[in-house]
Amino acid sequence: MPTDNSFTIIDQTAWEDLVARFDGRMWAVARAFGLSAADAADAVQGAWLRLVENADAIRDPERIGAWLVTTTRHEAARLSRKARGEVASDLDVADTALPDPTAAVVDADFGRQVWRRLDLLGEPCRSLIRLYVLHPEARYAQIAVRLDLPVGSIGPTRARCMARLRALVEEEEAR
Repeated sequence: MPTDNSFTIIDQTAWEDLVARFDGRMWAVARAFGLSAADAADAVQGAWLRLVENADAIRDPERIGAWLVTTTRHEAARLSRKARGEVASDLDVADTALPDPTAAVVDADFGRQVWRRLDLLGEPCRSLIRLYVLHPEARYAQIAVRLDLPVGSIGPTRARCMARLRALVEEEEAR
């Protein structure tokens, strides 16, 4: 069956398995933003659409659940801002100290484990990752100003920090 550049054909059984495994979590994430049922449905549907659009770019199929939850969070945040008539603004410093409330909804044990491991990281990793989690809409320029880092170092620093955090979490899981 031919495909165009923006869509990948996904096996129906595999698709149904993905929906069965992750749809509930995605709904929980969307509703945690205080969205109406219709807006939560739009956020979840938007995340599924992003998966269809980007299926060929998924490098680690075992992380598809995390990808779907993160994408749902981004969609829900966008819809929540839109519903309030807000546009993306500068980061609020007070918010960076709060844990991500959707982590508890999605997977409380894993969320607590990741946050505990995050607290073991030094700066700027701890603040950088918190900003990404709590403010997924933030631009590199905003993060650079907030953390007093060069804009060009944000991406590489984030990659190194995430690798360290991933190693800490995997080390804990191996115990």
